[in-house]
Amino acid sequence: MQYSLGIDAGGTFTDGVIIRDSDGVILDATKVLTTYPDPIGGIKKVIDNLNPDYVNDIKLVSVSTTLSTNTILEDTGFPVGVILVGDYVIPKEGFPAPYYVRLSGGHTSNGEEAAPLDEDGVKQFALEVKDHVAAFSVSSFFSNRNSEHELRVKHIIRELTGLPVVCGHELSQEVGAYDRAITAYLNAQLLPITHKFIQSIMQDIKSRGIDANLLMLKCDGSVVGMEEALERPIESIFSGPAASLVGAAFLTKYDTCVMVDVGGTSTDVALIRNGVPELSDQGAIVGGWKTMVKAIRMETSATGGDSHVWVEEQRFHIGPRRVIPLCRAAVEYNGFLERLKGSKSPSRKLLCENVQPTKFFVRTGLRPLELTRTEDEIYDVIQGIPVSYVDIFQQLKKQPSVRALDSLIQKRLVQSIGFTPTDALHVIGDFRKWETEASLIGAERLAKQLRVSKEEVAVMVKQKVAKNMASDLVSYLVDGIPQSVVDQMLAGDNYTRFKVETPVVLLGGPVIAYKEEMEKLIDANIVVPEHASVGNAVGSLVGKGIKRVEILIKRDFAPITGVNVTDEELKNAKEVISYFVFTPEGRSIFQEYMEAFDFARNTGKKIIMDYMKAAGYSKDEVEIEVTKKDLMVREGEEPVESKIIVVGIGTSKLVVEKDVIPDYMRKKAISSRSAEGSYSGK
Repeated sequence: MQYSLGIDAGGTFTDGVIIRDSDGVILDATKVLTTYPDPIGGIKKVIDNLNPDYVNDIKLVSVSTTLSTNTILEDTGFPVGVILVGDYVIPKEGFPAPYYVRLSGGHTSNGEEAAPLDEDGVKQFALEVKDHVAAFSVSSFFSNRNSEHELRVKHIIRELTGLPVVCGHELSQEVGAYDRAITAYLNAQLLPITHKFIQSIMQDIKSRGIDANLLMLKCDGSVVGMEEALERPIESIFSGPAASLVGAAFLTKYDTCVMVDVGGTSTDVALIRNGVPELSDQGAIVGGWKTMVKAIRMETSATGGDSHVWVEEQRFHIGPRRVIPLCRAAVEYNGFLERLKGSKSPSRKLLCENVQPTKFFVRTGLRPLELTRTEDEIYDVIQGIPVSYVDIFQQLKKQPSVRALDSLIQKRLVQSIGFTPTDALHVIGDFRKWETEASLIGAERLAKQLRVSKEEVAVMVKQKVAKNMASDLVSYLVDGIPQSVVDQMLAGDNYTRFKVETPVVLLGGPVIAYKEEMEKLIDANIVVPEHASVGNAVGSLVGKGIKRVEILIKRDFAPITGVNVTDEELKNAKEVISYFVFTPEGRSIFQEYMEAFDFARNTGKKIIMDYMKAAGYSKDEVEIEVTKKDLMVREGEEPVESKIIVVGIGTSKLVVEKDVIPDYMRKKAISSRSAEGSYSGK
């Protein structure tokens, strides 16, 4: 008997499931705390907690994670050096990175060099910032048509610094240099985190003697082999929400449903319709950032079970930062409950996100590399025992810098502890897993600030989380209505109750606690399936086996010139010079259309097969289809542009109910194909 292991490492919990390959039955599941900042401890514990009789016969391991998404939401990514190549127009507020430079270079829409690359500028910038950053990113004008300058910058930086470099063309083949620059910057922040995550999994699997294919789920629901994921970790971002979506469909057997996944740090909303996940042409939107990474269409907000609940000016806020819940800290740190009981509250005038009567700080164990004098003073006070802002104040004998404290948190040197929605559920009694007394003390502290009872505080937090979930759901389903308007419609006693025809599947740990509140706000079939708490891990196994490649063929024209040529003649009298083919691997030029088409088709097939091979599929296990969309000027002429779409479907290595996986995989692929027709060439 053979089994498959699915693992999802989230910001708060790491989940694991074992599924029997022969019939798709879930045989074992477990949920443990994610170890911070190094997730390997949680991953090891997941495997340790699963039945060893099954573990020994595992032949496939597939992994998803929300760690990268949470990093963006919390703004705790590693510092990045950004290089913008070309005639960029930077917004007035500047590029959102402390280290960036704009240099000459870039290409035209046909892939011709627009200006020579300023290699000296690249070298100077790299040497100036190499000791201040963990990675670099580069985005060049029309690198989706010619990646030569980006690749040259990558080579130079690696030679000078040895640091990883993310190129814009590696993430998207769509036009939009600035959006590619933003995406490359965001994802370069994630490189050290993802590298450590993947390497830890590979080491642990090998140490156990498990002989299995290792896969990483991507943000579009497809998979990649671990070795390739290690080289291009950017492709693994947002894989957690993608796993949740396909996991929700698998667990409920719904062809059409909308998923609301409440994790420790965030709430994710996505839709699968007729077995097909909705994909975003522009990529996922996370924490207000619009990315160009191909992904399921989803909305993510910074509200989760471990979101920080804090007060200021007699109002409470939830998030966006994640903290360790008070109830859990009381179990994890010896003496914390007594310290919480005896701690003094800061002055109301000082209250802000990091100065709270319920907030404490503790070291993570990471080694500090570069601290300012103010940061170093505070870091010396914070040790392995949680301390409050007042504790730091008393030891320093002066008011600590809130900015320096926040910087230590962003650098992942310090972890915060505070009141959370998880604590609120402990107070109400909807969820009891850790030390309830700590949650009660925290609720009472906040209640004094808000001038209500501790029970009222807990109910208010629970209702606010449910309203945020409902607002995220409606905003996702209804186009054109800003979320601020939806929030207003759901606010107050006379709120609007929205009706949703699509079944709503709730996933997450204690998500059942929010079902009743959600039903008050949303008129829908709201379902919490069995194994909802480990839906991501299930999805990491069932959402695999698809790869899609797009290649553009563009016909190049040159107007006929001469004496006494009219504007109409110049407009209509053109001759074909060549056909440009733009692939993820570069630009090629052909004199005949069919030569260009054959090259595009064969290149697409090669990329598909290389990808599938890395994911553990043999040639016989992959079905490939090629379709194209043409942009025509006149009937009967060769296309002005053609978009070649190559889709590969890997035969599922997990045999489950026929109406669940094979149809789902096939429908998803078909949805990615397009019948011949016109499209915008912009």
